Amino acid sequence: MDYTNIIFTVEDGIATIVFNRPKALNALNDELMMEFSGVLDAISCDENIRVLILTGAGEKSFVAGADITELAKFNSLEGKIFSKNGQSIIGKLQELAIPVIAAVNGFALGGGNEVVLACDIVYASEKAMFGLPEINLGLIPGFGGTQRLPRLIGTNMAKEMIFTGKMIPASEALTIGLVNKVFAPDALMEEALKTAKLIASKGKVSLRAAKQAINKGINADLVTGFCIEADAFALCMSSKDKNEGTSAFLEKRKAVFKGTLKD
Repeated sequence: MDYTNIIFTVEDGIATIVFNRPKALNALNDELMMEFSGVLDAISCDENIRVLILTGAGEKSFVAGADITELAKFNSLEGKIFSKNGQSIIGKLQELAIPVIAAVNGFALGGGNEVVLACDIVYASEKAMFGLPEINLGLIPGFGGTQRLPRLIGTNMAKEMIFTGKMIPASEALTIGLVNKVFAPDALMEEALKTAKLIASKGKVSLRAAKQAINKGINADLVTGFCIEADAFALCMSSKDKNEGTSAFLEKRKAVFKGTLKD
């Protein structure tokens, strides 16, 4: 399928989505969001895709938020529909069974930061800037930022970012736990691909089980979390990849995982 606002490619089990509105700093307009939603649906149905990387076109921006020209026209009802729609689409991203890596090459503001919060691993360029500046428009984050950010970096740090609307550099985002690692701009995608290839080499069932156990357990009490983990662990025991992994260890060789979800 051809897309106007994103670039979608798949190679060796690694999918890449590039937000592609560089003249608008890759802002999230309605058309881009619909394309993003559609490609997430396609990825979720493709068993050959093992990892997803997200990044932005150009050198300035990952995603610089929602398109303010659209926001300015909304009444309350339209605003609620807009928020719920964005929450739903970014929810699809977080709920993908495969690992998702954000390669943040520039501004990740507003909705762009909220996309980042739904990813599993976040790599940032030294030039990247993060923020939820909606307060400066008389608004608040509407695509999940008020909920995901406190869970990731703590309530007080999240309140400071949201109440002030300030942007923070990649170095500070690393310190507070918003990003995993920071790289020189020309090394960002290389490092993201290196990690994606390493993840893609692991067992499909165990990757999915690990992500689901973490995502479901994080909002549960510890005892419930242990039950979620035990169920996921048991599921892995029935996979061909578990047989390959344990056999390879005992035979002192590198495991080659070829199992599928149908095992």
